[in-house]
Amino acid sequence: MIKLDQFLKFVGVAATGGQAKMIILDGEVRVNDTVETRRGRKLAPGDKVAIGEQVFEVQDDIT
Repeated sequence: MIKLDQFLKFVGVAATGGQAKMIILDGEVRVNDTVETRRGRKLAPGDKVAIGEQVFEVQDDIT
């Protein structure tokens, strides 16, 4: 499991935790097609995270 804010940093969408927090709180992030505003949301393998037109799938090997 990985938290949403950590995932955004991992995939390079956000450079810092603060930037990730603002992206999430601004409602710019969808998890499995639902807007997510909780930065501590735990993601599981197979979850799809979308920011604008970019879509990322959470893989098993993310720690």
